[in-house]
Order: sequence, then structure tokens, then C-alpha cells
Amino acid sequence: MRPGIALIGLVGLLAGIWTCPGLPAAATTTERIVVNRFTGVAIEGFDPVAYFVVGKAVQGTAEFEANLGGAVWRFRNKGNRASFLAHPEIYGPQFGGYDPADIARGVTIAGNPHFFAIVAQRLYLFSREANRDAFVADPERFLYEVGKRWPTLQEQLGQ
Repeated sequence: MRPGIALIGLVGLLAGIWTCPGLPAAATTTERIVVNRFTGVAIEGFDPVAYFVVGKAVQGTAEFEANLGGAVWRFRNKGNRASFLAHPEIYGPQFGGYDPADIARGVTIAGNPHFFAIVAQRLYLFSREANRDAFVADPERFLYEVGKRWPTLQEQLGQ
């Protein structure tokens, strides 16, 4: 194998990931709220209020944006934006969008807006479907573990 070939292939692959339309851009996992590292948009631009209103992930638009907590939030309409700004503690994803199942294990991994659950009127995002299913089966156990680990993990995240 000639030197540099693997590196060139890897650079090409990474460039393709960063520029391919339809693929989510990498999220920052050193921030208190998971945001796209290039745009500052939270939860990949999905409307956090729509999870409660329509029960699914719905893309927000730049027309209905709000800046809160160092993140740009997008909404599908002005009513959802107003609801979020009035009660971000309810509509915003818990733990800044990090997966609570992973937090319970002691690591911060960004949640995927397509894997979500609403439990006790709070939105949780998960890095994978299996984590969501396990959490929904026993949220009290996970939240107990998260309660022990989240304060330390949160301190390690950026301001």
C-alpha cells in the first residue's frame, strides 16, 4: 500500500459527508445544547413544539426562528415559536438534546431528532432507536441514573 492513499480516501469521504444534501451536518457535543457546529441550529432545525402538537418530527423554517440559550431554534409557524419562547423548559429537549440513555451510562451523545419520546410532558431525543425503546420501558430508572451523572457531565460541556 502506498503512503497517503488511505488519507486521501478518508478526506474525500469526509468531504462528501459534510457536503451531501439530505445528510445531517455534524453536531457539536461539547455544548450545553446540541447544535449544528456550522449553523448553530438546534436539533437539526426540527420544530420542538411540533413533537407535542403533531406527534412527529417536523422541520422548522428559517422564517420562524428564535435565538435562545446560545442556539438557533426553528419552528413551522409563529404560534409554535411563541409557545416555545414562553415555555422553553417544557418544549425544549431535555438535557440539551443529549440522549438520556447515554447520559445514564456516563457519556454525552447527541440525540437524533427522529428518535424521540414525550414522557411526563417532556421531550427526550435519543441517539438510536434501541435507547428510546429502553427508556420508554422504564423512564424512572433512566432518569434516576441521569440525575446522578448529568450535573458532572454538564459541567464538562462548554458554556
